[in-house]
Amino acid sequence: MISVEEALQTILNSVQNFGVEEVPFIKSVGRTLKEDIKADRDFPPFNRVSMDGISIDYLNFKNGQRSFVIEGIQAAGSEQKTLQNSENCIEVMTGAVLPSNTSAVIRYEDVTIENEIATITINEIKENQNIHHRGKDGKTGDLLIKQNTIISAAEIGVLATVGKAIVKVAKQPKVMIVSTGDELVGVDETPLTHQIRRSNVFTLVSLLEKLNISSETAHLTDDKPILKEKIKEYLQDFDVLLFSGAVSKGKYDFLPEVFDELGVEKLFHKVGQRPGKPFFYGKTERSNVFGFPGNPISTFVNCLAYFYPWYYKSVGIEQQEENAILADDVSFKPSLTYFLQVKLSYRYGHLIATPISGNGSGDLASLVSTDAFIKLPTQQSEFKKGEVFPIIRYR
Repeated sequence: MISVEEALQTILNSVQNFGVEEVPFIKSVGRTLKEDIKADRDFPPFNRVSMDGISIDYLNFKNGQRSFVIEGIQAAGSEQKTLQNSENCIEVMTGAVLPSNTSAVIRYEDVTIENEIATITINEIKENQNIHHRGKDGKTGDLLIKQNTIISAAEIGVLATVGKAIVKVAKQPKVMIVSTGDELVGVDETPLTHQIRRSNVFTLVSLLEKLNISSETAHLTDDKPILKEKIKEYLQDFDVLLFSGAVSKGKYDFLPEVFDELGVEKLFHKVGQRPGKPFFYGKTERSNVFGFPGNPISTFVNCLAYFYPWYYKSVGIEQQEENAILADDVSFKPSLTYFLQVKLSYRYGHLIATPISGNGSGDLASLVSTDAFIKLPTQQSEFKKGEVFPIIRYR
């Protein structure tokens, strides 16, 4: 049995590079950017009007002039106009190019217009007010989005602005999720008294969808020849195999034997943690194999604590550790790392983790009323209110 830290480092030492692909920018949300995005021109590309109103030569206002004959209208999207008479003004629309020979925009709310004459009704304006100057947000060639950024709606807007119709992103791994066990039946079936519906596989599918990874699923019965035949195929076809169940010490937990017979290099089997102790991890030249215990909380925490970091490192994303303050005293005697379910809240700007007692690693319903796991280290058995520990969020 190895420690949580050793297990994680072993997994991080086995990351894969899935390559790069080009996708339409509008389809790239949630993907990992694999190129620097630079400004193709100044931002904004011209002195931009930021309020509907009139545009004037500020010096005339400064010299006491308050009424201005309207010379014309500068609409958004139209070519730049020039103020011919510095004592006049031009009506301007938000987003338009600032007319030449003007240096201040006064919003309509501060102007009255009658007989094509605009009169400013306030006593103070500033030169360059309501003008978004060319290049203020960025100059041509400036780095706008750096490589390895997870693309969100904010990045989509920038990609559109620089004309990046096709964008380079990290390829996603090809993943197969496998559940095992004769006691499991389909979601739409009515289980017998000795059966339960499959749930872990769908939990894993959803956890991967949060990473924008699509996956295939399969359910295999506790029959060793069938397991061996199907897993041999999966090892040839998929980058990652995620298993739920059949890795413990039960008489029908055949997976470790099957992995060995199929040439999967075992890197560890059993981690000093609760829940999720009987966790198998191995690899072949083609695939990474994560064998999670069948109890729902064990599968859930191990996916978050191990597969997520492995994936993030594989595509080049740096994870930031998040910590929270323990809200109550906790006692845990076994010499194991304890992933304790907690409810999160904020108090005076600090993140607080309140322990929620469940009914063990099979209590899937307890996840609904909690937000994260707080990671309590092996070196302690008593954890005091006010102490700070790392958390793994799932909500």
